[in-house]
Amino acid sequence: MKGCIILLFCLFTFFITCNALDNINTTQPLRDGETIVSERGEFEMGFFNTKGLPQNRYFGIWYKKISYGTVVWVANRDNPVANTSGVVTVTSKGIVVLAKETKVWSSNSSTSVNNPVAQLLDSGNLVFRDENEDGPESIIWQSFDHPVDNFLPGMKYGINFDTGMQRYLTSWKSDDDPSPGDFLYRFDPKGYPQVELWKGSNLIYRTGPWVGDRYSGIPKIKPNAIFKVRYFISDKEVYYTFEITNASESAIARSILTPQGNLQRLTWNKQTQQWSIYLSVQVNDCDTYGLCGGNGVCNINNAPKCECMKSFHPKFQAAWSAADWSGGCARNTQLACAKGEGFVKVSGVKLPDTRFSWYDLNLNLNECEKRCLNNCSCTAYSYTDERGGGSGCLLWFGDLTDMRGYTEDGQDLHIRMAASDLDEGKRSSTNRVVVIVLPVLAVTVILVLLLLYAFRKRKLKRTGIQRLGSNGHATEGINKDELDLPLFTFMQIAEATNGFSLSNKLGEGGFGPVYKGMLDKGQEMAVKRLSNTSRQGVDEFMNEVSCIAKLQHRNLVKLLGCCVEEGERMLIYEYMPNRGLDSVIFDEELCKSFDWLKRYNIINGISRGLLYLHEDSRLRIIHRDLKSSNILLDYEMNPKISDFGMARIFGGSETEASTTRVVGTYGYMPPEYAIEGLFSTKSDVYSFGVLVLEIVSGKKNRGFKHPDHNHNLLGHAWRRYNEGKHLEVVDPVIMESNNHYELFRVIQIALLCVQQYPEDRPSMSSVVLMLSSKIELPIPKEPGFFSERNPEQNNHSSSSKCESDTINHISITHLAPR
Repeated sequence: MKGCIILLFCLFTFFITCNALDNINTTQPLRDGETIVSERGEFEMGFFNTKGLPQNRYFGIWYKKISYGTVVWVANRDNPVANTSGVVTVTSKGIVVLAKETKVWSSNSSTSVNNPVAQLLDSGNLVFRDENEDGPESIIWQSFDHPVDNFLPGMKYGINFDTGMQRYLTSWKSDDDPSPGDFLYRFDPKGYPQVELWKGSNLIYRTGPWVGDRYSGIPKIKPNAIFKVRYFISDKEVYYTFEITNASESAIARSILTPQGNLQRLTWNKQTQQWSIYLSVQVNDCDTYGLCGGNGVCNINNAPKCECMKSFHPKFQAAWSAADWSGGCARNTQLACAKGEGFVKVSGVKLPDTRFSWYDLNLNLNECEKRCLNNCSCTAYSYTDERGGGSGCLLWFGDLTDMRGYTEDGQDLHIRMAASDLDEGKRSSTNRVVVIVLPVLAVTVILVLLLLYAFRKRKLKRTGIQRLGSNGHATEGINKDELDLPLFTFMQIAEATNGFSLSNKLGEGGFGPVYKGMLDKGQEMAVKRLSNTSRQGVDEFMNEVSCIAKLQHRNLVKLLGCCVEEGERMLIYEYMPNRGLDSVIFDEELCKSFDWLKRYNIINGISRGLLYLHEDSRLRIIHRDLKSSNILLDYEMNPKISDFGMARIFGGSETEASTTRVVGTYGYMPPEYAIEGLFSTKSDVYSFGVLVLEIVSGKKNRGFKHPDHNHNLLGHAWRRYNEGKHLEVVDPVIMESNNHYELFRVIQIALLCVQQYPEDRPSMSSVVLMLSSKIELPIPKEPGFFSERNPEQNNHSSSSKCESDTINHISITHLAPR
């Protein structure tokens, strides 16, 4: 507030208002000393300076009628104009601030207009548009899309996932210096969106998630006649805005992020002619992010402020007793995804950090509870909208961070507990077992179940469910005793997939169709149903079962079981909602939301999954068919390696083998394997390198075309690497990333992986180290399959992102003589 008063009385004594203009056009530029006033005189814009920096001139917007000189927007905040040489002009491309004909700021509009004009609206919004067109659609650029430290009625802050536009607040450096300060207030798109306050690279406060009428961590505001807020969330956009109500059109309100990092909502007091604080977002010490560590709750009314929830204890008792709560709390009994686990409701808390959460706005609380209980990593759940009894589903994984309580304004959080920690009165409704020993009722239930089973079986037969290979050939040679994992009956799978209905079908490959299903306990699954014409026979089926059933890693798809009943061969996996990696990076629309951070995390995840297969598991496994379609993405876009039908298990000190049956996918196979049938861990390293280049470039290796040459993607990357033009390999979608150093390293690591000779390629342990550190990288040698192709060979191919491969077209089985 002190800063606002200083601005009010001191800041703008240096304004010189000459001829007030209506707007700026190509024939009437705005010079220093001239100003433009909005139609009703609410706002004014022009050049100004501050008392602390009188030599610097800034182009901005300030209040005119009230609080004269209180600036709400600045254009050239980090590039001031010296003295009074500034001029603002308009071109067909946008608004430009000049200092002695040198451009110091531009609106950078991408669209050209025939009759450009810049106009200041009574909302305080500076717009660039075509003078001959009317309506919101005529606006090409507006200052409301680029806020500084003030948030005015009608503004939005948030993220447009389609365009990539982010609207956020940044503080002034000081009360007298409008250059960008230390504080940033923005939406975080990870998990369930929430708004965060950052000081440099440190997260210092978050609002908590939106809970229907406010943010979880902001005190509940009583209905008022001054303003109303609106929150919008969809797959395409998330934003927050507020408007002055019709009943109080004369009221004036704004929000500001002060240079000290305080976020305040202010209203104009007509009696005192000053700004009054209506709401401060940060109230006390408990608003400091993560003050009490993981699973700790901050209660400002207690001494000490931090406490552990029931069935939790301080992780480091000595430090906790010394008021160092950063270590947080640990469970008395660790979760084991065991029978009897349930939930305890904790009321009146600010919901934990949602950056690594999952949400579904359409589920009810019962469905939400089931979803959490069936996910072994889920540690808590709550609703996304607290109104009307609660709706929507929000799940947390791992420790629960940055909770505040216990207040009337807080929400209900259902925390997963081990069976031994559950109190009788706090058991989840799904785990309450009411035992009624009534023989008559028991007999009745059994009879009903038998009748329903018979009816369902008859219905399935009537609908014509075909059991493939009913003559027994499909399961011939399979010994059920050799299958070291749960076995499902055909009827269980049929019921779970609604009779293998088309509405449950996820896709189809060379092995046959894949269906989505739901088990009795609510667990989602994907059923891979091998057809009679599948390339995968009994050997491949047994190979995949024997390989993956013995593997447990977060970056490998989990096999839940299989079915070998009545001539069927079916594999049941955990359900991956975001499908295969190829469906994202090669899709023209989906790839736009696939930023560098997501791609980098996926590259890291795949590398760690391969390291586990090659070195860390009790079996040494060569995948032999690593490709984009065999990388599946879970709810949090974590990668999981799938399809082990072609994998080989190495025993003892075995590191290399040969085969006369070359299997895999063209474009991902290394030369020694495709030509000579030799394979080793370095074969997977080569495939990984190809995959990394595809993730970085958004292009497929096989079918890649370039006007300058006829190389595949590997050859193109090699040429650009030698020319020092790494960025020409990068997908334009992630070109805006500031991590160019990281991009260079990843491209170089990929080229090291695809070198022609296996002995030159790094091991996966070296790859993981190179990705996670800044150690010096070796110089890569020429990649395999680098030779230039005949242009006519590529006439049938395209590198368009609209193209989608199918397993039928790109997976091969080739018999080669030895």
